[in-house]
Amino acid sequence: MTAKPAVQALLFDVFGTVVDWRSSIIAELTQFGARKGLAADWAAFTDDWRGLYQPAMEEVRSGRRAWTILDVLHRESLETLLVKYKITGLGEADKAHVNRVWHRLKPWPDVIEGLRRLKTRYIIGTLSNGNVGLLTRMAKNAGLPWDVVLGAETARAYKPLPAAYLASAAVLNLEPAQVMLVAAHNGDLAAAAAAGLRTAFVARPAEYGPQQKVDVRADRDWDVVADSFTGVAVAMGC
Repeated sequence: MTAKPAVQALLFDVFGTVVDWRSSIIAELTQFGARKGLAADWAAFTDDWRGLYQPAMEEVRSGRRAWTILDVLHRESLETLLVKYKITGLGEADKAHVNRVWHRLKPWPDVIEGLRRLKTRYIIGTLSNGNVGLLTRMAKNAGLPWDVVLGAETARAYKPLPAAYLASAAVLNLEPAQVMLVAAHNGDLAAAAAAGLRTAFVARPAEYGPQQKVDVRADRDWDVVADSFTGVAVAMGC
C-alpha cells in the first residue's frame, strides 16, 4: 500500500471550531439592546439566526439561487428575525453594525496558542463557508495568525460540497491528502475525508449552549481527535 503524503497544511472550519459564535453574539446583542432600549431574548435570537444558516446556504448549494456570499445571507436572515422578534426603529447603520457581529466573533481560549504552535511547522488557514472579507476582518479583530484566508469564494461552493474542499487544496498547490481539515463537526470531516483530505476533530461541546446534543464527541476514528487546538498541535508534533 502506498503511504499517504505528509500533511503540509492544516485548514480550519471557523464557526464553532475556531470562534465561539454563540456567546460572542449573545454578548454583543445584549449590549446593543441595552444601548438602544430594545428588549428581546437575545439567546433565542442568536440561536434562530444560526438556525437560518444552513437553509440559506442550501438555496445556493442546490442551484435554486445564484452564488451569494454569507454576509448577504446573514443580512437577509437578520431582516427576517427583526420582524419575528418585533424589533423596529433600526436604521441602515444599526442593521449593518449588527450584521457585522459575525466579523467580531471571539476565539475559544485555546485557539491562539494552538495556531501559533501549528504555524511553526505547517501552513495554517481557513476552510470556511464564510466569505473572505468576513474571515479577514474576524482574523484582524481576534488576532488569528492565519497564513492564508480561504472562504467560500475559493470554489464558489458551500461545504459540504466536494468542490469546497478540493479547491482549497488546489489553490495551495497541494493534493487533498496533504491537507488536514480541523473541525468540531463530524459531518464536515466526513465530507472532507470523502474528498481525500485528512481530518482532525476538536470537541466543542458548548458550541450550541448547555443543551448541545450533536458533535459532543468524535463519531469516527479521525486522523486526530483532540479537545483543543493545543492538543492538535501536540498530535502534529508542534
